[in-house]
Amino acid sequence: MNEMPIGRIVSMIHRQNQKFLSRELKPFELGNGGQHAFLKMIIAKPGINQDELSSQLKFDKATTARAIKHLENVGYVDRQTDHKDRRSNNLYPTIKARNIFPQIQEVLERLNEEITSNLTAEEERQLLQLLKKIYPTLKLQ
Repeated sequence: MNEMPIGRIVSMIHRQNQKFLSRELKPFELGNGGQHAFLKMIIAKPGINQDELSSQLKFDKATTARAIKHLENVGYVDRQTDHKDRRSNNLYPTIKARNIFPQIQEVLERLNEEITSNLTAEEERQLLQLLKKIYPTLKLQ
């Protein structure tokens, strides 16, 4: 079998993806660890708490805490104690975050265009369908 293993190809794509995001999101003070994904979810669901965020994005609680701390430090997120549960914090995007987010979304769209640039529309649809079929069955944790 001379074909490269699927896991290796996925790993190589992931590394290229991370390099692109690291370079393109640096001006926005967003780095690795999916910080853009956390910010995107907080903008989409203002008031979401950290546990929900971890669950929806499939990150562990420690990674979520570090990302939120960074987003707070750079002025993108406000953390407010939940009035119903004092142990929980609700997360809200700042005006600064809302103002820069269209530019971040543009970077993410360019990345998707780059990834699929050699695919036809049908191949892109098939790839997405296959990846969505693979992901829920993974039990690698």
